[in-house]
Amino acid sequence: MRIHCCQRLILLVFVLWLSTTSLLAQSEATVGATLIQPNDKLTIDVYKNPDLSRQVTVQPDGLISISLVQSIQAAGLTPAQLKMELEKRLKDYLEVPTVTVIIDAIQSYRVYVTGKVQKPGMIMSERPLTVLQALALAGGFQEYSKKDQITIVRTISPQVGRGQQDIKYPFDHDKVIDGSKQAQNIFLVSGDVVNVP
Repeated sequence: MRIHCCQRLILLVFVLWLSTTSLLAQSEATVGATLIQPNDKLTIDVYKNPDLSRQVTVQPDGLISISLVQSIQAAGLTPAQLKMELEKRLKDYLEVPTVTVIIDAIQSYRVYVTGKVQKPGMIMSERPLTVLQALALAGGFQEYSKKDQITIVRTISPQVGRGQQDIKYPFDHDKVIDGSKQAQNIFLVSGDVVNVP
């Protein structure tokens, strides 16, 4: 009977370990992948075709254009996804197109920190920030701020049949620091507002 319980316990631990490593791998892939956004500056290099290679700025509507490929969606894609899309489009003109996409400057990432912080306002960054990083860049807390009642507000664009939506995420600074609520230290999305009451 005890052997049966031990086997079940070992199996349970193994299954939990597998699911945890799978989730970590997924989150690392998602966090590490930088999405191209409007106003970002890109270098598009087409191997052995200097006439097609150039620097471009992603237009406000998310599109870019290079010679032979007009108005291709770049915003919302990773550089690797845009590379594959450009190569697919260039196959009509080149035998074996080899494209490299480099994000030279991220100019679209902006988050806002409001309320009782030393330097409230907009924060621009070349990389996504966590809540703690944004709070640090805002100069830390003012006296009497309610560090356990911080809210992150994320605005979701209107969908068909629905208007704009705001999603609120709680953030308890002291619990994040002591490790009991580390999951609240999320990466902020461009446009997020961190409010410190």
